[in-house]
Amino acid sequence: MKRIVAVLVLASFAGVSFAQQTLKPEEMIKIRKSGYSFMAWNMSKIKANLDGTFNKDQVIAAANVVAATANSGMGALFGPGTEKDVGDQKTRVKPEFFQQQEKVKEVAMNYIKEANELAKVAATGDVTAIKAQFGKTGGACKACHDDFRKE
Repeated sequence: MKRIVAVLVLASFAGVSFAQQTLKPEEMIKIRKSGYSFMAWNMSKIKANLDGTFNKDQVIAAANVVAATANSGMGALFGPGTEKDVGDQKTRVKPEFFQQQEKVKEVAMNYIKEANELAKVAATGDVTAIKAQFGKTGGACKACHDDFRKE
Protein backbone atom coordinates (compact mmCIF):
# COMPACT_ATOMS: atom_id res chain seq x y z
CA MET A 1 0.00 0.00 0.00
CA LYS A 2 2.80 2.42 0.86
CA ARG A 3 4.37 1.68 -2.50
CA ILE A 4 1.13 2.50 -4.32
CA VAL A 5 0.79 5.78 -2.44
CA ALA A 6 4.40 6.69 -3.25
CA VAL A 7 3.84 5.97 -6.94
CA LEU A 8 0.65 8.05 -6.96
CA VAL A 9 2.38 10.98 -5.28
CA LEU A 10 5.27 10.84 -7.75
CA ALA A 11 2.85 10.59 -10.66
CA SER A 12 0.98 13.63 -9.37
CA PHE A 13 4.19 15.65 -9.21
CA ALA A 14 5.13 14.56 -12.72
CA GLY A 15 1.61 15.45 -13.86
CA VAL A 16 1.94 18.93 -12.37
CA SER A 17 4.94 19.62 -14.55
CA PHE A 18 3.28 18.22 -17.68
CA ALA A 19 -0.04 20.01 -17.15
CA GLN A 20 1.61 23.33 -16.44
CA GLN A 21 3.70 23.13 -19.60
CA THR A 22 0.87 22.27 -21.95
CA LEU A 23 -2.29 23.83 -20.53
CA LYS A 24 -3.30 27.42 -19.93
CA PRO A 25 -4.76 28.23 -16.49
CA GLU A 26 -8.22 28.62 -18.02
CA GLU A 27 -7.96 25.12 -19.52
CA MET A 28 -6.79 23.65 -16.20
CA ILE A 29 -9.82 25.09 -14.41
CA LYS A 30 -12.20 23.85 -17.09
CA ILE A 31 -10.77 20.33 -17.10
CA ARG A 32 -10.67 19.97 -13.32
CA LYS A 33 -14.27 21.19 -13.03
CA SER A 34 -15.28 18.60 -15.64
CA GLY A 35 -13.45 15.87 -13.75
CA TYR A 36 -15.07 16.73 -10.45
CA SER A 37 -18.50 16.97 -12.11
CA PHE A 38 -18.02 13.54 -13.66
CA MET A 39 -16.95 12.13 -10.30
CA ALA A 40 -19.98 13.70 -8.59
CA TRP A 41 -22.31 12.27 -11.23
CA ASN A 42 -20.91 8.80 -10.60
CA MET A 43 -21.24 9.23 -6.83
CA SER A 44 -24.89 10.17 -7.38
CA LYS A 45 -25.38 7.00 -9.45
CA ILE A 46 -24.05 4.94 -6.55
CA LYS A 47 -26.33 6.75 -4.12
CA ALA A 48 -29.35 6.18 -6.36
CA ASN A 49 -28.56 2.46 -6.42
CA LEU A 50 -28.16 2.34 -2.65
CA ASP A 51 -31.43 4.21 -2.11
CA GLY A 52 -33.43 2.40 -4.81
CA THR A 53 -33.10 -0.76 -6.82
CA PHE A 54 -29.54 -2.01 -6.42
CA ASN A 55 -27.66 -2.89 -9.60
CA LYS A 56 -24.25 -4.29 -8.73
CA ASP A 57 -22.79 -3.71 -12.21
CA GLN A 58 -23.78 -0.03 -12.21
CA VAL A 59 -22.31 0.46 -8.75
CA ILE A 60 -19.06 -1.24 -9.70
CA ALA A 61 -18.74 0.84 -12.88
CA ALA A 62 -19.45 4.10 -11.06
CA ALA A 63 -17.09 3.26 -8.17
CA ASN A 64 -14.33 2.42 -10.65
CA VAL A 65 -14.80 5.80 -12.34
CA VAL A 66 -14.61 7.58 -8.99
CA ALA A 67 -11.41 5.74 -8.10
CA ALA A 68 -9.86 6.25 -11.53
CA THR A 69 -10.61 9.97 -11.45
CA ALA A 70 -9.26 10.28 -7.91
CA ASN A 71 -6.05 8.56 -9.05
CA SER A 72 -5.72 10.53 -12.28
CA GLY A 73 -3.40 13.23 -10.93
CA MET A 74 -5.99 16.00 -10.96
CA GLY A 75 -3.80 17.90 -8.53
CA ALA A 76 -1.78 18.89 -11.60
CA LEU A 77 -4.74 21.02 -12.66
CA PHE A 78 -4.22 23.40 -9.73
CA GLY A 79 -1.24 25.12 -11.31
CA PRO A 80 -0.17 28.75 -11.12
CA GLY A 81 -2.86 31.13 -12.31
CA THR A 82 -5.73 28.79 -11.38
CA GLU A 83 -6.29 30.28 -7.94
CA LYS A 84 -8.67 32.89 -9.41
CA ASP A 85 -11.25 33.16 -12.16
CA VAL A 86 -9.66 33.15 -15.61
CA GLY A 87 -11.52 34.16 -18.76
CA ASP A 88 -14.94 32.54 -18.66
CA GLN A 89 -13.82 29.91 -16.13
CA LYS A 90 -14.87 30.50 -12.54
CA THR A 91 -13.18 28.72 -9.67
CA ARG A 92 -14.32 28.23 -6.10
CA VAL A 93 -10.93 27.19 -4.77
CA LYS A 94 -9.90 29.11 -1.64
CA PRO A 95 -6.47 30.76 -1.45
CA GLU A 96 -5.66 28.39 1.44
CA PHE A 97 -5.47 25.55 -1.08
CA PHE A 98 -2.31 27.09 -2.52
CA GLN A 99 -0.92 28.10 0.88
CA GLN A 100 -1.38 24.84 2.80
CA GLN A 101 0.13 22.24 0.50
CA GLU A 102 0.82 19.69 3.26
CA LYS A 103 -2.82 19.83 4.36
CA VAL A 104 -3.97 19.58 0.72
CA LYS A 105 -1.77 16.52 0.22
CA GLU A 106 -3.15 14.91 3.39
CA VAL A 107 -6.77 15.52 2.38
CA ALA A 108 -6.15 14.38 -1.21
CA MET A 109 -4.37 11.20 -0.20
CA ASN A 110 -7.20 10.34 2.19
CA TYR A 111 -9.74 10.84 -0.59
CA ILE A 112 -7.74 8.64 -2.96
CA LYS A 113 -7.53 5.95 -0.28
CA GLU A 114 -11.28 6.03 0.35
CA ALA A 115 -12.14 6.12 -3.37
CA ASN A 116 -9.93 3.09 -3.99
CA GLU A 117 -11.57 1.29 -1.10
CA LEU A 118 -15.01 2.15 -2.52
CA ALA A 119 -14.11 0.45 -5.81
CA LYS A 120 -12.81 -2.58 -3.91
CA VAL A 121 -15.92 -2.85 -1.71
CA ALA A 122 -18.28 -2.24 -4.65
CA ALA A 123 -16.83 -5.30 -6.37
CA THR A 124 -18.11 -7.46 -3.50
CA GLY A 125 -21.72 -6.44 -4.07
CA ASP A 126 -22.28 -6.23 -0.29
CA VAL A 127 -24.82 -3.40 -0.05
CA THR A 128 -24.23 -2.77 3.67
CA ALA A 129 -20.45 -2.54 3.19
CA ILE A 130 -20.87 -0.33 0.10
CA LYS A 131 -23.14 2.05 2.02
CA ALA A 132 -20.57 2.34 4.80
CA GLN A 133 -17.69 2.93 2.39
CA PHE A 134 -19.78 5.33 0.30
CA GLY A 135 -20.22 7.42 3.45
CA LYS A 136 -16.48 7.39 4.13
CA THR A 137 -15.69 8.37 0.54
CA GLY A 138 -18.25 11.16 0.61
CA GLY A 139 -16.84 12.38 3.92
CA ALA A 140 -13.33 12.46 2.48
CA CYS A 141 -14.61 14.47 -0.49
CA LYS A 142 -16.45 16.87 1.82
CA ALA A 143 -13.28 17.39 3.89
CA CYS A 144 -11.65 19.07 0.91
CA HIS A 145 -14.75 21.17 0.26
CA ASP A 146 -14.86 22.24 3.90
CA ASP A 147 -11.24 23.35 3.94
CA PHE A 148 -10.57 24.54 0.41
CA ARG A 149 -13.78 25.35 -1.49
CA LYS A 150 -15.68 28.62 -1.46
CA GLU A 151 -19.45 28.44 -1.22
